[in-house]
Amino acid sequence: MFACKSRPLAFYVAIVTLSYCNRKLGDIFFGYKLTYESWKLCNMLDEAAAKRKSLRARPEVYESGVSFRPGCKKIGEDYCLRIIHHGCTQQVRNRGNPTGHMGFAWSNELVTPQLASLVTMSSSTCSLFSLYFSLLLVLLPSFYQVNSSSTPTKIGKGYRLISIEETPGGGIVGILQVKQKNKIYGPDIPLLQLYVKHETQDRLRVHITDAERQRWEVPYNLLPREKAQALKQTIGRSRKNPITVQEYSGSELIFSYTADPFSFAVKRKSNGQTLFNSSSDGSESFGEMVFKDQYLEISTQLPKDASLYGLGENTQPHGIKLYPGDPYTLYTTDISAINLNADLYGSHPVYMDLRKVKGQAYAHAVLLLNSNGMDVFYRGTSLTYKIIGGVFDFYFFSGPTPLAVVDQYTALIGRPAPMPYWAFVYLHLLNDSSDVTRIGFHQCRWGYHNLSVVEDVVENYKKARIPLDVIWNDDDHMDGHKDFTLNLVNYPRPKLLAFLEKIHSIGMKYIVIIDPGIGVNSSYGVYQRGIANDVFIKYEGEPYLAQVWPGAVNFPDFLNPKTVDWWGDEVRRFHELVPVDGLWIDMNEASNFCSGLCKIPKGKQCPSGTGPGWVCCLDCKNITKTRWDDPPYKINASGLQVPIGYKTIATSAVHYNGVLEYDAHSLYGFSQAIATHKALQGLEGKRPFILSRSTYVGSGKYAAHWTGDNKGTWEDLKYSISTMINFGIFGVPMVGSDICGFYPAPTEELCNRWIEVGAFYPFSRDHANFYSPRQELYQWDSVAESARTALGMRYKILPYLYTLNFEAHTTGAPIARPLFFSFPDYTECYGLSTQFLLGSSLMISPVLEQGKSQVKALFPPGSWYSLFDMTQAITSEGGQYVTLDAPLHVVNVHLHQNTILPMQQGGMISKEARMTPFALVVTFPAGASDGKAAGKLFLDDDELPEMKLASGSATYVDFYATTSQGTTMLGLGRSGAPSALELDGMPVTAASNIELTSLEQKYLEDLQDGSEKKSIVMVEVNGLEIPVGKNFAMSWKMGING
Repeated sequence: MFACKSRPLAFYVAIVTLSYCNRKLGDIFFGYKLTYESWKLCNMLDEAAAKRKSLRARPEVYESGVSFRPGCKKIGEDYCLRIIHHGCTQQVRNRGNPTGHMGFAWSNELVTPQLASLVTMSSSTCSLFSLYFSLLLVLLPSFYQVNSSSTPTKIGKGYRLISIEETPGGGIVGILQVKQKNKIYGPDIPLLQLYVKHETQDRLRVHITDAERQRWEVPYNLLPREKAQALKQTIGRSRKNPITVQEYSGSELIFSYTADPFSFAVKRKSNGQTLFNSSSDGSESFGEMVFKDQYLEISTQLPKDASLYGLGENTQPHGIKLYPGDPYTLYTTDISAINLNADLYGSHPVYMDLRKVKGQAYAHAVLLLNSNGMDVFYRGTSLTYKIIGGVFDFYFFSGPTPLAVVDQYTALIGRPAPMPYWAFVYLHLLNDSSDVTRIGFHQCRWGYHNLSVVEDVVENYKKARIPLDVIWNDDDHMDGHKDFTLNLVNYPRPKLLAFLEKIHSIGMKYIVIIDPGIGVNSSYGVYQRGIANDVFIKYEGEPYLAQVWPGAVNFPDFLNPKTVDWWGDEVRRFHELVPVDGLWIDMNEASNFCSGLCKIPKGKQCPSGTGPGWVCCLDCKNITKTRWDDPPYKINASGLQVPIGYKTIATSAVHYNGVLEYDAHSLYGFSQAIATHKALQGLEGKRPFILSRSTYVGSGKYAAHWTGDNKGTWEDLKYSISTMINFGIFGVPMVGSDICGFYPAPTEELCNRWIEVGAFYPFSRDHANFYSPRQELYQWDSVAESARTALGMRYKILPYLYTLNFEAHTTGAPIARPLFFSFPDYTECYGLSTQFLLGSSLMISPVLEQGKSQVKALFPPGSWYSLFDMTQAITSEGGQYVTLDAPLHVVNVHLHQNTILPMQQGGMISKEARMTPFALVVTFPAGASDGKAAGKLFLDDDELPEMKLASGSATYVDFYATTSQGTTMLGLGRSGAPSALELDGMPVTAASNIELTSLEQKYLEDLQDGSEKKSIVMVEVNGLEIPVGKNFAMSWKMGING
């Protein structure tokens, strides 16, 4: 055992024994949390070790980011494992970086070098280490309970309403006065202004702010919306239009209030149900409203049967439904997506509430438009917001269906961006002897060291006959990791331009990464022009210094109009250098490898170029002198209550017009996406494609999103579905995860199953870490086969996916959706997180567990038809689980009844492919004598910036089909053989090329009620030549057998 062996068992995650060393280490969460809580104690430990000159590295213990290996056996009694953060350990080096980008991770398989290093310590140092944890044993539990206790501390007595009146604009405005002042988390704001307005028939706004001083709000130029009206009279004067009623009714929603203590409620007009109620009403779980400068608190009561979704971005281990007791913290942070229940890259303070009332489902949503850091506590019967600044700016969306909610939500925050056709994957013809038409796929890797590697990847995809249409570069193409540059040795421009001309000629696309940090380098033109234009975030009047991949960097201030112009000019210059087809903006939370106030060290190179690039090498000191750096309330940042300025821009840094980073932090990636979108749109007038890691409310209007640094594990495969579905609710429908995992090496079986799921992500890309083994889909023959099968189906349904893209852009409808969007009355699917829909009716039921060759899938009520074998049908009378065969290379995809699905039959090069014949699949309820089906198809010139019918370059087609008593139009018949085919009322003769055939279908399950199954057939019509967009009608008769 170690010298530290006397520590309690609960903390052995931080003190490694020999037995631990022989297994894959993980679950470092609690020990990491303890060490992370106090920088001062961590520094004290470093100093003590340094004085004894006993701290030295054991780099051989950690190998390639996979696990502790044979070096671990060398550990003896004099070694301690200490959980560290950047800058908290001296002279420690490790090999490998499983997270790639700066991030924190604890897992069941590995300890990342950011978190853990094995260091040699003397017995006295190890004793100090033990003492350190002993102190934290006493201090941390009581400290943490301030924010997470099951019986929260109530603060103050709330406010009373002292006046209220109507506004000329049709709203109401009132004044709230604090009842009893207290100093918990700072002094109360004595007078508040309440503003309420029914902005539309289905949207209600409730805005509460300081009545006497202007407070920070999400800038109206970033997120355009109606401004809250302010009182023009001096507070305290009599009101001309006093209101005595306590209800303010709109078309769908009713706002009501209680004056003392002030609380408000929002009710649905149609059934009287309360959707939001801030009254504590003697509740033990929360108190009255609190409004201080750096601490705001408000709560709502909830019924036990409400199902809540949203509040991200986070990785939710319990699935898509919010889980009582789980932490929900919103603060954009660069920590790996493998961290569960922690604030990740985006901030989306919106939730959808789905509940049944008298047997009917009703959905609504609540947005708290606030960019400051916040904790949201969901306890099952209540939900509490605790925010460190800003205002209460609530928007309530009445629904009543999930689709209506997202429509109303995106009408406010901005409709999702129209994506180019190739973003879903473009079609092109391969010029090989097999003359195979294939559909595209996105491939990326951090570690394509030179152009020849990229060329080999493209060629190997071609040889393996796996779709590939978009090739990406991480920062390997850059000169010293600097934005808007090209490494002329590894990516010589003449050869790169020749490569791009070659792939562009066959319809392929090329996208590269850009990070926001601009390298501090006097010979670097981008930096020089930035300094000249004064575009960087400031600290005490000077550009704030941080460190990212180039070394020392400054961060552009995208709230500054001059920065937006400068950024656009740099994008233009780079596009002239390299004609890229889109931009990938990463590290924009913003991520920083250092913390605090830093200087470039004198007398040493930073970074050295020999170690990992994510270790802070600047000379830094912590900043704790302002209340912005050390606020009174500590949100659960990084899941560990770390300082909010840790590994990001110092929160006391200043943006344009004096805006504090403290307030604008979570808007950084959003503002960069807006600037990048403007830049790309101004280049050639084409539809931009932007992929952003950090997102905020409204980001979907400008960018797609991927879910960040995930792991190649079965758990992460499962989590990817929940995160993807949540972003559809957030108004960011173009989303997907790194297929096969960003790190470490996935197993062959896992990669097979992942491409079977990932082929149906709206955004479908394989991406891997620098230190992981190569995992392109052709690396395994079995994975290549699965890719050809799954992506082959994606190719066939591209017209459907692109039509969903149009619906997303015009109505906000998610492309990938939870099943309850189409079946809101079927409560069994409310928590389902292992299946999903594309659109309203195409269901994906993947294998998500190791070693499984079957999948238990939930089939909501109705008839479902296998898209891979349309002779197979499943009829689910009231909804049921069905066990489906799913051997390797098979993914179950089913189409619901009453659907007309447009599919593409063939593919040629680029735009020619979209002129080839289409197929329509029409589904009716199995055996129905009467039925209807409908579908849609949208086609346009996807190079145009706008996606709309009014442009004259687009076509929108509505398909309808009916079946009645033996006559079928475009559909599945009843029984017997089809005959008497007519097209536009004219009989089709035998001399035509049109063929009409039928095939009897098979049921895959027994009916639940034991009734006899009706005979059903599949009818296929081939040889039609009907121009898309022209009205037509087709019918035939079905014979009825005995």
